[in-house]
Amino acid sequence: MIDFGSNDYLGLAKIDGTHSSKGSTGSRLISGHSSAISLAEESLAVFFGSESALCFNSGYDANIGLFSSIPQRGDIVLYDEHIHASVRDGIRLSLAKGYSFKHNDIDDLRRLLNKNSNSTCYIAIEALYSMNGDFCPLLDVVKLAEEYSAYIILDEAHSAGIYGLNGRGFSHALDLSNEVFIRLVTFGKAYGSHGAVVLCGSDMKSYLINFARSIIYTTALPRSNYVHIADVVENGELKGKRDRLQENIAYFRDGCHKITIDSASNSPIQIIRFESIEVLKTIDSNLKSAGIFAKVIYAPTVPEDLECLRICIHTFNTADELNRLLKILNNN
Repeated sequence: MIDFGSNDYLGLAKIDGTHSSKGSTGSRLISGHSSAISLAEESLAVFFGSESALCFNSGYDANIGLFSSIPQRGDIVLYDEHIHASVRDGIRLSLAKGYSFKHNDIDDLRRLLNKNSNSTCYIAIEALYSMNGDFCPLLDVVKLAEEYSAYIILDEAHSAGIYGLNGRGFSHALDLSNEVFIRLVTFGKAYGSHGAVVLCGSDMKSYLINFARSIIYTTALPRSNYVHIADVVENGELKGKRDRLQENIAYFRDGCHKITIDSASNSPIQIIRFESIEVLKTIDSNLKSAGIFAKVIYAPTVPEDLECLRICIHTFNTADELNRLLKILNNN
């Protein structure tokens, strides 16, 4: 089927790799570590402009490890109501309390910071929200964090590889990387690989190695995987793919004559909501009949009444494919 559903924004998952997938034989703290992994993490830290970097097996594992181990008893985690499930799960495993604030609502976040001003607060946000296709108001969040001495943990899962100089991420594009306490970059989306890296200070890296259970008690990825992701982020040929991606996004949005889209104009994730579930199901059926794969999102993944069609635009989508998609959407 024509791919308008995967997170392979730059098409890198479709390129055959040459790296071996031999197993690592154990966890990082037992037999799964190697000098090649250390070098890869050092390379990632330099590329993303971070003091240190620590790789996890996935973004889910990374968020579980971060939020279950860093916030302590008496601390508060304030998270966007549309934050990824892995963050919520990590908070549940911690000794801290967590409270959600309205999506991208700075006033609501300020209210909660005021209410918890005597506690150490962490603010959990995503750069690009995968079920909305919109960006966080990072500059405003940074200003609030400075005012209340709070710590920002920013998930760049869907933004890394696409935004910022050479794909260094949304925070880098806004020149705010140094204002964020911890950044999380995953490699299963735009980078077409697997795994994730936590960008943090050296003391935090040491702490996570000793207390983040999702890295301590799991078999490490194959050594070649770490080498591959360190190489792919520095691939100079990706600029052309990023440019092509933005051209395809603009082409799609320009062709949506009868559709209202709330997502950001330069986001590869384009969310379309319809007046009823019945219409959404009809659209889904029509797309499948035309050989087009786009994902319909139902509750409870999103709240009831916010069910939607999630369209992902890619570098490799042709004008003909985009036109076939647009024809179905505009004829609804």
